[in-house]
Amino acid sequence: MEPIIHVVRVEIIGEHRLFLSFEDGAEGEVDFSSLDWGGVFGPLQDPDYFGQVQVDRELGTIVWPNGADIAPETLHARVSRPALPPK
Repeated sequence: MEPIIHVVRVEIIGEHRLFLSFEDGAEGEVDFSSLDWGGVFGPLQDPDYFGQVQVDRELGTIVWPNGADIAPETLHARVSRPALPPK
């Protein structure tokens, strides 16, 4: 089992885009515009609500006031994944 690498910083860079930094030095942009907005993620459709994101130091990930969060390993994979070459 691989260790979980925690989020240490979040910056809002667009309507549904965040710049994340991780404890291993990885960092990058994550675009959430295609997120499934159902359930607990519904309120995040509103850009103002989405902008209330914070780092939860205890969980090591990003969270919103309604308790919505995304696993840090999922976020790290999205930042660390190499870009696909243009077609």
